[in-house]
Amino acid sequence: MRQWRKPRSRWLVAAGATAIVVLAPTGSLGQPSAAAQGEWRAYASDVQATKYSPLSQIAKDNLHELDVVWRWPSPDQALQASDPVLRASRYEDTPLMVNGVLYTVTGFGLVAALDPATGQTNWVYDPVSYTAGRPSNVGFMHRGLGYWSDGAQERLLLGTADAFLISVDTRTGEPDPTFGDDGKVDLTVGIRHAIRALNFHTHGAPLIAGDVVVVGSTITDSPPDKEQPPGHVRGYDVRTGRLLWTFRTVPSETEFGYQTWLNGSADYSGGANVWAGMSYDPELDYVYLPTSTPTNDWYGGHRPGNNLFAESLVCVEAKTGKRVWHFQAVHHGLWDYDFPTHPMLGDITVDGRRIKAVMQVSKQAFTYVFDRATGEPVWPIEERPVPQSTVPGERASPTQPFPTKPPPFDLQGATEENLLDLTPELKERALQQLQQFQYGPLFTPSSVNDTVFLPGALGGANWGGAGFDPETGILYVPSRTTPWIYRVAPGDPERTNFFYLRQGAGDRRLNVDGLPVFKPPYSRLTAIDMNRGEHHWMAPLGNGPRNHPLLRGLELPPLGDAIQGGSVLVTKTLLVVSVTRLGIGGAPASPAWAEWGDPDAGRKLIYVFDKQSGELLREVELDGLSAAAPMTYLHDGTQYIVVAVGAGESAELVALGVPGRGN
Repeated sequence: MRQWRKPRSRWLVAAGATAIVVLAPTGSLGQPSAAAQGEWRAYASDVQATKYSPLSQIAKDNLHELDVVWRWPSPDQALQASDPVLRASRYEDTPLMVNGVLYTVTGFGLVAALDPATGQTNWVYDPVSYTAGRPSNVGFMHRGLGYWSDGAQERLLLGTADAFLISVDTRTGEPDPTFGDDGKVDLTVGIRHAIRALNFHTHGAPLIAGDVVVVGSTITDSPPDKEQPPGHVRGYDVRTGRLLWTFRTVPSETEFGYQTWLNGSADYSGGANVWAGMSYDPELDYVYLPTSTPTNDWYGGHRPGNNLFAESLVCVEAKTGKRVWHFQAVHHGLWDYDFPTHPMLGDITVDGRRIKAVMQVSKQAFTYVFDRATGEPVWPIEERPVPQSTVPGERASPTQPFPTKPPPFDLQGATEENLLDLTPELKERALQQLQQFQYGPLFTPSSVNDTVFLPGALGGANWGGAGFDPETGILYVPSRTTPWIYRVAPGDPERTNFFYLRQGAGDRRLNVDGLPVFKPPYSRLTAIDMNRGEHHWMAPLGNGPRNHPLLRGLELPPLGDAIQGGSVLVTKTLLVVSVTRLGIGGAPASPAWAEWGDPDAGRKLIYVFDKQSGELLREVELDGLSAAAPMTYLHDGTQYIVVAVGAGESAELVALGVPGRGN
């Protein structure tokens, strides 16, 4: 590890011409007492999903002393070594710390309890869910546990790769025999076309909403046929596992929204699932569900209409699952623009009015902001005309919603104004490269020719999400400028009943001698003042290809690295950002310009920023090429920051701290 200070960057800007100032405290839902005591009881710190902790022991004055204090090698290492068929994806769990115990779930779905001071193992429970086969999309991967207690009992809730919901007794490390069938509930029950692991499973953290555990699902993005599992969200009694309610994201014939699936397509279409995490307002007793694209992700000729409740933010009653309000961000999705992360709840002050808000960031690089009680947009959201499809049988929506505030936090649209413009020559070459393909503004639909999309399906904000500071009202969003090229082609009737399927994906052809054709930064962190709906500052994440021969002599600021994802942790004193540099399957994801980047860039997994100014205070180098969303806690007077890194044989938890800095 080493300390590194970047030069003043032209990317680091305050909103408008005003100076950066410390904002007056705005308050929030109120941090639960557990957070004030230094615990971390939910995947994103709390059920409001803020990723905020009020801890302040690790601060600017001792940040240079931050070091690794313990490591915990995941049991996935030995499991993968024992069976060459098994291959875990990235270790993406964010651990929980409750009542002096640290809990984690590994990529293969093993649950472990650890000593938070040393990383020593208390117990490990293996549900052997990996024996059902490799799950679709992301493979063997879990992103979190749910924790519940009534003061006498404590349970960990886990959704598995083989589509079960398991309740584990924290005292014994074994399934609770009074929950479901000997500790588990079968999540495939009542879901048409569900095939365990193959096309239906769950890897996100269950949400605990009082005495209800709310569960989403993961559904294959590359189905062979149009008949697929719908992404219905279920609420279960956290004590018994009894099904309490089902919210049908693809409505049945008697339900609201069915009419938005023309030609009866709701009867067989799937997807519209919640894989990205949820949030809960205990005062309103409302749960907020961010849904994904319906199948298939890039062609909708088999599902004409707007397709509610796909790609929507849906508010439901926690006890009943009854819909309170909804907002659809993408009508008739054709871009895989899932809502990729949990909504955040916090209180903001806009034009002198106090608003209990829900904030949702997106792959499109929008931030959607609503009154969380009523669903009314805080700032206007306009329906604007968008390009139409030329693919036979496709009927794209004539309009899409565009928030008027806050401004987008990353580039939008494969357009000439977004091209690389560090020199006139580079812009001309970038234009020549772009003109080889179909391209256009945001929401340009796919075609039978290679088409460039910006953001692509992996661009903008992703599963790492954002973090909200309830004291300042500032939202922090990591994002990446990742275009994609793909087209649709007729499906082979011998293999599929889809008329068209996606062909190809990626951005390797979008470069000028290795330099991306679009403007830097290629990954960034944006601070948004949610009281004003304006950007506060923006800073790149990493140096990027500053050493490229075509940039020699330009004296450029950092350009941002090619990361696969970024996550934030907001504390009283600092802003911590972790990044992932591995592909989904665990292989290094090297950009076309890798040879001109920092030679040690792949080990820079943690960045620490000043919250108010955006100044980069520290880089932390770790092995593993990936880092999950970090968390923090206080134990025996010492603050720790813990992050999961690596994949499979390199998977481990790493705890960082300042030696000798206990209270």
